[in-house]
Amino acid sequence: MRRYWIEKKDLFQSQVNFTGDVFHHIFDVCRQEVGSKFEVLTEDSKAYFVEVTSVTKKNATAQILEERVIPTLKEPRIHLLLSISRFPVMDAVMEKAVELGVFRIHPFFSEFSFLRKGEKLSDNKLERWDKIVRSATQQSGRGDLMKIESPIHFDDIAGLINRNQGHAGLFAYEGSDQIPTLGIKDYVTKIKSAYPEGIRDLWIIVGSEGGFSQKEVQRFTDLGLDPVTLGPQVLRVETACMALVSVLKYDFDLMS
Repeated sequence: MRRYWIEKKDLFQSQVNFTGDVFHHIFDVCRQEVGSKFEVLTEDSKAYFVEVTSVTKKNATAQILEERVIPTLKEPRIHLLLSISRFPVMDAVMEKAVELGVFRIHPFFSEFSFLRKGEKLSDNKLERWDKIVRSATQQSGRGDLMKIESPIHFDDIAGLINRNQGHAGLFAYEGSDQIPTLGIKDYVTKIKSAYPEGIRDLWIIVGSEGGFSQKEVQRFTDLGLDPVTLGPQVLRVETACMALVSVLKYDFDLMS
């Protein structure tokens, strides 16, 4: 079934009004017409099954036939902290993160990130990511828009992760003689044992194509974050992100 994201303000009693970009996408691009039936999603985790009743050159209306509540994301909520990588990689991660139920993405500048400290993401890039999130939300039927936070610098990560209030975290790392890694299964066992009452937020930190510097790795371990490996193969950024999210969703029973 086709699904489209709309603003709650577009709902009026038992009808939906379509104007502007939303109207253009649904009726000019997707070719919906009078009599078409589809779902519209809103930010309050609701889905409305509607039937189009009228279409003009600039707007359309639809009658709400059914309403349902979309389940909210279960805890622990997954935060993905991603060192800014090449833009096609970032685009791919944004899309799949929405589909897999990542709560928020926090881009950051690190020593080996594609953009370095002092550089700035263009407004066009941020707008593109917003469109990717909306498109993936419509496709997956998710009940909220995954938020992409403003990029931060590496040194600000310490203040972002508060491990004293039901938070736990890890960073993807291939390991070294000085800093051994935990397998992902061992990490899950450790966290569940350390937090028998459960955790509210789970932070996953993944580097860009160049990984992390030794200084950054040491900083993570000083913060009490666990270095976690997914095996002997070196994974691409997008593969590492999706593998970590998928495994953690399964082990923390977030699939149901």
